[in-house]
Amino acid sequence: MTNIVESAAEAVANIDDGSTVLIGGFGNAGQPMELIGALLEGGAKNLTIVNNNAGQADEGLALLIKERRVDKIICSFPRQSDSWHFDEAYRAGEIELELVPQGNLAERLRAAGAGIGGFFTPTGYGTMLAEGKETREINGRNYVLEYPIHGDVALIKAFKADEKGNLVYRKTARNFGPMMATAAKQTIVQVEEILPTGELNPENIVTPSIYTDVMVAIETESTQLAAREQGAK
Repeated sequence: MTNIVESAAEAVANIDDGSTVLIGGFGNAGQPMELIGALLEGGAKNLTIVNNNAGQADEGLALLIKERRVDKIICSFPRQSDSWHFDEAYRAGEIELELVPQGNLAERLRAAGAGIGGFFTPTGYGTMLAEGKETREINGRNYVLEYPIHGDVALIKAFKADEKGNLVYRKTARNFGPMMATAAKQTIVQVEEILPTGELNPENIVTPSIYTDVMVAIETESTQLAAREQGAK
């Protein structure tokens, strides 16, 4: 049963030091900024973070890295024009990086949720990313063995939910959210609106309630934008 709480701080209160935290988002799209902010305020440290990026500018995940609360990050794109907090921590030897091609990252998360013990992929074969990993030739093509990425906690952002915890996402803000929800022991979700059960079109539900553990409603700019779009129709 999904536990609906009143604040982001309450939602993340039980995240322990040393946890592996899966954080949804592709850059800012779908990144649960308010949950990350509450995690920062809560004081959890020595975290392993799994995200597509390694933070940007002075917000969200970047602030966790700035405060040296992250021991390791598993991501696809650690560097961009405004990833200065990651750059500084990495050059100082204060954060460990596991670089994972984006498709492999998505599939490793999906494999965790699907109970798959590992899979072979051609992506990364013959590069530094395959060093130390098992390889195999299958039907004349070379592959690398990759393992699932499991999380202690997933922090994701959805657009709407019902009171049971069924989730609907907004456009590209969906990205890694559905996979991360299945790959973690506990999934914490910030949504922009919680509707009575039965109000969501079942055909639009992406993440079923069985994967939602804790949920908090937080209105954001996209909520207001969607309301304006709806009003204009």
